[in-house]
Amino acid sequence: MQHDPGRHDPVRQGSSRRAAGGDLNPLAPGPEPQHIGRCGEEKPGALAGVRVLDLTTVIMGPYATQILGDYGADVIKVESPEGDIMRFPGPGRSPDMGHVFLHVNRNKRSIVLDLKSDPGRSAFLDLARQSDVLVYNIRPQAMQRLRLGYADLRAVNPRIIYAGCFGFGQDGPYAARAAYDDLIQAMSGAADLLGRHQLGPPRFVPINFCDRVSGLHMVNVVLAALFARERLGQGQSIELPMFETMTAFVLGEHYGGDSFVPSLGEMGYARIVSPHRRPHPTRDGYLCVLPYNDRQWQAFLRAADREDLLEDPRFVTQSARAAHVSAMYALIGEEVARHDNAEWQRRLAHADLPWTLVIRLEDLAADPHLKAVGMFQEFEHPTEGRIRETRISAQWSETPGSIRRLAPRKGEHSREVFEEAGFAPERIALLLEAQGQSIP
Repeated sequence: MQHDPGRHDPVRQGSSRRAAGGDLNPLAPGPEPQHIGRCGEEKPGALAGVRVLDLTTVIMGPYATQILGDYGADVIKVESPEGDIMRFPGPGRSPDMGHVFLHVNRNKRSIVLDLKSDPGRSAFLDLARQSDVLVYNIRPQAMQRLRLGYADLRAVNPRIIYAGCFGFGQDGPYAARAAYDDLIQAMSGAADLLGRHQLGPPRFVPINFCDRVSGLHMVNVVLAALFARERLGQGQSIELPMFETMTAFVLGEHYGGDSFVPSLGEMGYARIVSPHRRPHPTRDGYLCVLPYNDRQWQAFLRAADREDLLEDPRFVTQSARAAHVSAMYALIGEEVARHDNAEWQRRLAHADLPWTLVIRLEDLAADPHLKAVGMFQEFEHPTEGRIRETRISAQWSETPGSIRRLAPRKGEHSREVFEEAGFAPERIALLLEAQGQSIP
């Protein structure tokens, strides 16, 4: 890669306990043995030495760049003087450090640049000279107006990966439209599917589903482009549109009969859209049970004392159950409602089929498996006090991910990054003055 890991990963050069800069002071690092992803991991991550300029806001882009940071990249979050809009939705201890922002911006350093000004744009281009990747979610038309299109970046750094994540592909009529998660859920068929499943009007999945799926795709394309650069010796421009990404994601399961020309039937995966496919109410809670193959179906019927249905032609084979999937789910619901959670746990304890009780958000921290793997960690944030984070889920034998920094305050690392880039003191002073920072 292009950079010296020692230069662009200052946390690795010092102690894992630092007083400023969002670096970590772990309070509850998890049970022994040491788990991958713990603060203080000595091995460098897979992307150590890669510098990423993060010109993204809200969730999709920040989520992607956070993952790159988790894997060891030095991520420089470039914020406008107003800051990332996602800083402000609460709850939070500070008005510009809301809970969602904290959880999509760890392992980053924040600088402030006014890209509409000549000094800000010039500084950005100088940072791009020393970077491997630019990830942006500003619409391409706005990037061109800022004179920060791919041609502008390639002119200063032919090896840069110029990766844009935005609403729509630039060859279609929606190219200049704004996009947010709700809009893409509505446009991609996701909201329609949830409405069909609930036998009601279209509804949104209660998570920023399109942002996060598209963010994961952005991680994939950046990693592929970095690998291609190692072979070809040059960077490239990448566009990842949310609408096309989510349309392909949804239709991967729900093309249904329209997979064929001419069509063989309705769109949709019948099992997934069945209104009876849901957690089933017991007498005192909810149970999910999925008897998927023939053996598991027979095990469920025996656990439910319904051996009389073992030869029912609607359910006796996998293909028969697929043809009568709504009736199968309705039957499961009727049987589950006969007993309470404890009784179902007793009946299913030795049945070899997939099942679980429904766990509320508030109960996740008490889950014995998640506790055993050290999923939940607490850290002391320099300004926000004690906060909780989930560990990096992937476990690596040689290049583990790590949480090295917590989410930064706006512009917290401007001076540090400018000095690393070799900017003259007078230039740094002017840049800091422009963003309203005090100059010691």
